[in-house]
Amino acid sequence: MSIVTCIAPVNIAVIKYWGKRDEQLILPVNDSISASLDTDQLCAKTTIMASADFDADRIWLNGREESINNPRLQNCLREIKKRAQLSPEMENWKLHICSKNNFPTAAGLASSAAGYACLSAALAKLYRVEGDISSIARCGSGSACRSVYGGFVRWYAGTDPNGNDSIAKQIVPASHWPEMRILILVVNEERKKTSSAIGMKNGVLTSELLKYRAEHCVPKRVEEMNQAIMTKNFEKFAQLMMKDSNQMHAVCLDTSPPCFYLNDVSFGVIDLIHAYNEASNRVKVGYTNDAGPNTVLYLLEKDVPEVLGLLDYYFPSKPVDNVEYKRGNPPASAPLSEELILKINKEQNSPGQIKSIIHTHVGNGPTYLKDPREHLLDSKGLPVEL
Repeated sequence: MSIVTCIAPVNIAVIKYWGKRDEQLILPVNDSISASLDTDQLCAKTTIMASADFDADRIWLNGREESINNPRLQNCLREIKKRAQLSPEMENWKLHICSKNNFPTAAGLASSAAGYACLSAALAKLYRVEGDISSIARCGSGSACRSVYGGFVRWYAGTDPNGNDSIAKQIVPASHWPEMRILILVVNEERKKTSSAIGMKNGVLTSELLKYRAEHCVPKRVEEMNQAIMTKNFEKFAQLMMKDSNQMHAVCLDTSPPCFYLNDVSFGVIDLIHAYNEASNRVKVGYTNDAGPNTVLYLLEKDVPEVLGLLDYYFPSKPVDNVEYKRGNPPASAPLSEELILKINKEQNSPGQIKSIIHTHVGNGPTYLKDPREHLLDSKGLPVEL
């Protein structure tokens, strides 16, 4: 038998991917840029075992056995096997795959991106596939191609009808901007009502704004964002990110039927961030929302204590049994000055609107785990935790 275990990061887009020009090949209508987050707080973990003793391919996801015939999973397997460098006896071996996330699935926290990047990286190691694997991860989930690299990553939409040039490339490694910090405000861990795939498909079919955004807005914005990252221009970075996030959600409203990913808490956080930046006389924090209500804040390390104090004051926590409210070893909150509170001039929210806060930073790409105790499958190829 042969076994590989891998972890891969979540990525949070700062210029959004929203809409496919080819549903089968998962080719986007525009370029996008994201940051891969530190795997200590948010990651997918996958173990794959190949053995001549297995009767059939099987997969377990987050503690439940699922169908191996998922089309996107089969697409990844097919593309990996095209490039495989296997010994003849391994070609017919069956696979057992076990994967889990250390965060809520399908709640707008890029679970499929981390999952398919992890699957692709583990398969590549198992089948001895060399070179870029972002196009393989893209076959499972579009944004997964960005999670095969660490740091800030750009996914090129490409122009080839076959998708050969629709790949991801690292802009800069995680070490380029060590001062960057991310706060993920978890407001709802429930499965979203409209999946990203359906929301995007309907948008391509019905939204004139989506087409205008892809053709006229994103091409310029993505180059400006690339430059802001290279030069570490935080204010420009944050302004572009907020504008792009708001435009993506405007496209969602322009879709028929409209899809709603933000909720009252999301809007409250957005409103507060604008008021805080205005009161501070500079852009100290930027926000972005993927296809879910959880707002992600990007900010510099020196501003984290005050922004945590801001959230403590305007969105106070409500103690919940067995829930760690602040994860990721954040610094202590700094109390807000009376002057700043007067300038912000907003009402405090009732406790418990934000369920938890994850403090993290830009991290590295997929990592292979060599310790046998890390494997999710036992010596018989069955999940360890079931």
